[in-house]
Amino acid sequence: QVQLVESGGGLVQAGGSLRLSCAASGRTFSSYVMGWFRQAPGKEREFVAGISWSDGTRYYADSVAGRFTISRDNAKNTVYLQMNSLNPEDTAVYYCAAGGTASRDSSRYDYWGQGTDVTVSS
Repeated sequence: QVQLVESGGGLVQAGGSLRLSCAASGRTFSSYVMGWFRQAPGKEREFVAGISWSDGTRYYADSVAGRFTISRDNAKNTVYLQMNSLNPEDTAVYYCAAGGTASRDSSRYDYWGQGTDVTVSS
């Protein structure tokens, strides 16, 4: 059993930055990947970024590449999402997820956090 808790969301002006955190507790596996997804009102959940827990390989959606950075602290079982140059299209509920297979498909992830709201004003 793994529990994920996100934090760091909020309201920010376009061009600003936010840093999201996801703390994992319970049993984790070195082979797991950690990912961030987001879901905007009226849209399907989409992949944002992912990182392999074991080797640190990172993956990004084209829409955020160059603006967002995913990182991890293995000792703390925590993954971060640094979001820079935010724009209104980044407004969404952001979810942390963990799974045993690197994937951009949300269905391949086993554990999910409750989500944290990010709102970017124009």
